[in-house]
Amino acid sequence: MKSLESDLIICLIIIPLIANVFFFFKYIKYSTITASVFDIFISLYLLLFHVTVSNSLFFINDITIYFIIMVSSIYLLSSLFSINYLKGIKTKISEREYFLLLNFFTSSMFFALSINNIGLMWVGIEATTISTILLVVTEGTEASLEAGWRYTILVSAGVTFAFISVILIYYSFHTLSISTLLEERNSSLILKLASAIALVGFGTKVGVFPVNTWLPDAHSEAPAPISAMFSGVLLPVALYVLYIIYLISPLPILYSWFAIISIIVASIMMASQTNFKRLFAYSTIENMNLALLGFTYGSLTGAIILLISHAFGKAGAFYSSGSIFKMVGDKKIDEYGLWRLKFIPHSLLLSSLAVTGTPPFGTFIGEFLILSRILAFSTLQFILLIIFLAIVFISINFHISKMIFKGQRNLSEDKVMGIISLVSSVISLGIGIYILWWVI
Repeated sequence: MKSLESDLIICLIIIPLIANVFFFFKYIKYSTITASVFDIFISLYLLLFHVTVSNSLFFINDITIYFIIMVSSIYLLSSLFSINYLKGIKTKISEREYFLLLNFFTSSMFFALSINNIGLMWVGIEATTISTILLVVTEGTEASLEAGWRYTILVSAGVTFAFISVILIYYSFHTLSISTLLEERNSSLILKLASAIALVGFGTKVGVFPVNTWLPDAHSEAPAPISAMFSGVLLPVALYVLYIIYLISPLPILYSWFAIISIIVASIMMASQTNFKRLFAYSTIENMNLALLGFTYGSLTGAIILLISHAFGKAGAFYSSGSIFKMVGDKKIDEYGLWRLKFIPHSLLLSSLAVTGTPPFGTFIGEFLILSRILAFSTLQFILLIIFLAIVFISINFHISKMIFKGQRNLSEDKVMGIISLVSSVISLGIGIYILWWVI
């Protein structure tokens, strides 16, 4: 049985790479969708049968499985969305190259999540950077090229710091095996230093202030399905790695205050945004750092619920944003009168409510559990979060309401992209309703 489980993990990682074989036959977009469907089935098997693996090669626990579900789900939705999104858009890379890189990107995330070695986790995170640089600049605008350059420089610097933290961990334990490290106890100064450096290094990918400046640029300039992958799953994968290091050497005061400062900065930036994709990018910073607070204070259930609900809600937000951009040719927050359309106004409104933690969305439940836990530790942090989360809620929903309910432009939406956007947003709502149903 253990051999079967390990084989399934291997399949999860290599199936997207196998799909790339069809790059040479011009059918790679269809092989990508097929690969994403297979990965969904494997992920569901791992979830339904509560599969855990801890051997010399892989480390999968109950938490890891939820991250795998997130990656495989958004991989499928983004693959489907990309087919229609890329039609009619001038790109710097071909459609085949786009899907080739998308598959490498996804395989890298699965690898980082499942490997039983922090050093190889670092390799997986670095591989996500290498495979996404060209994806950021797909649309070939001057702004996207600048965003891609900034993304490359800042994230590369971040993973360099992350590598230093890995070296210090090895120096402290003489092993990088996660299953071994989580059983050891070591509170040395060097290990604390490794954890602090990891917060800067892996925190660059997570969106922790002040090393998060690449994020609004890359998310706003990348194609919508790639932005969905970034916000929905790449940042949570990096957060998972950071959480593993936190378990090895917890620094709750340092991690919690950096997370809160990140949320404060993001909320202030959201209030003055004029670009709807940048608006959602700053929202991602807020949500990731709130989840980081959940992990820091031991609210694992709250953090996981928040991350899963956010993955679908934020993907829906970026899919909707991509559809709007294709219709109007602009990313400016303006009076578009979207209420006249059939799918986009609903998906945009639902996703906006989802990412701002509106009940009964799953994000609300996750935030409630996290905030309840924080209140037990720090009243000051709780009060600060309530104030700035309120600013986030008002800012996003004010801007989005303006786009939906004001204006009278005659627009024509792509129904397929609209349906995918709506489905993704509704899943976030369904998660919340499902949890409340069982609780009540």
